[in-house]
Amino acid sequence: MNGTLNKVMLIGHTGDDIKMHYFDGGGCVGRFPLATNDSYTNKSTGERIENTEWHTIIMRNKMAEACEKHLKKGEKIYIEGRIKNRKWQDDQGNDRYSTEIQCTDFNFLTAKSSPISDGSQASSQSTTAETKQVQKPNVDADDLPF
Repeated sequence: MNGTLNKVMLIGHTGDDIKMHYFDGGGCVGRFPLATNDSYTNKSTGERIENTEWHTIIMRNKMAEACEKHLKKGEKIYIEGRIKNRKWQDDQGNDRYSTEIQCTDFNFLTAKSSPISDGSQASSQSTTAETKQVQKPNVDADDLPF
């Protein structure tokens, strides 16, 4: 190991549908904004403060195609990747910088609910499916290795 690590893990909501760019050689790149939220209480005023941080997510080839097919604006997703800083010049020749997250792995976290015969969706189904994903296994204290 060379002693360095560039790893990012984010859970957030998509700010838009994925925008795809296809290349002549058959490859493609997808890009979308991801919002992560942070909140805290101001000790002096007691006011609840919420901050939203926006991240630009870059996906390539099959990952991008899967997200284009299944991921929509506002859905929750887990992203794993690395930070990449880019320098480029705008139309006036000024240097510009951007920070992107190059995705290496992801998981959809918004449960897809199936339509019921009358066309409405089952609201409890999506809540139950999402809850099942985050529940920890039931571990007895005698089973712990320490």
